[in-house]
Amino acid sequence: LGNLVLQDEGSGIHAIKYLEKFEWPDGVDLLDGGTGGFHMLSILDDYPVFIMIDAALDSYPPGTIRVLKPKFSNEFPKVLSSHDIGLKDLIESANLLGPLPKIYLIAVSIQPEQELSMELSVELTHVLQDIATEVKKILITEFLLHNILTFYNISFNFL
Repeated sequence: LGNLVLQDEGSGIHAIKYLEKFEWPDGVDLLDGGTGGFHMLSILDDYPVFIMIDAALDSYPPGTIRVLKPKFSNEFPKVLSSHDIGLKDLIESANLLGPLPKIYLIAVSIQPEQELSMELSVELTHVLQDIATEVKKILITEFLLHNILTFYNISFNFL
């Protein structure tokens, strides 16, 4: 997610472009969600696990990466980038329509003031590999969990 013309605000979009350089297994799709919003409601239904990458205005140094597992809009970081008002609304609306997929949010800390630029700052350019590593860790964890549950014929609706 992100706003591509506001430098680091577009960190999610830049991360997707970086991730496109790698091969991914079947069932893993890379999507540019733009600035979030209700157009993503139908997409949430298509996946059991959903990984979002987005900029966060918080107290952490620029380039800090945190992996969160929010289930409700109030579990997102308190101060997110401006477009995330739509993302919080999306999660609340999706909750009303039915069960959500397991959601991971990779929050990337940015500076509050952003230049008009389609290029990432140096700090955020250096963390793209770290973001890719976090995505791979999530996918490996979810793959292993799925295989263990399948092997033992265990079904949990709350996962």
